[in-house]
Amino acid sequence: MAKYVCSACGYVYDPEVGDPDGGIAPGTPFEDLPDDWVCPICGVSKDMFVAE
Repeated sequence: MAKYVCSACGYVYDPEVGDPDGGIAPGTPFEDLPDDWVCPICGVSKDMFVAE
């Protein structure tokens, strides 16, 4: 599974880790994140992320 990087702040979404603080379980691919998910660091939307 590919990692995705926030183009605003550099946060890396790693599917193997997920976003536990945001309620996203480990093993969740970026494509399966809810449409309203935002970067846990800076709050931008999914469309600001690029594949690493």
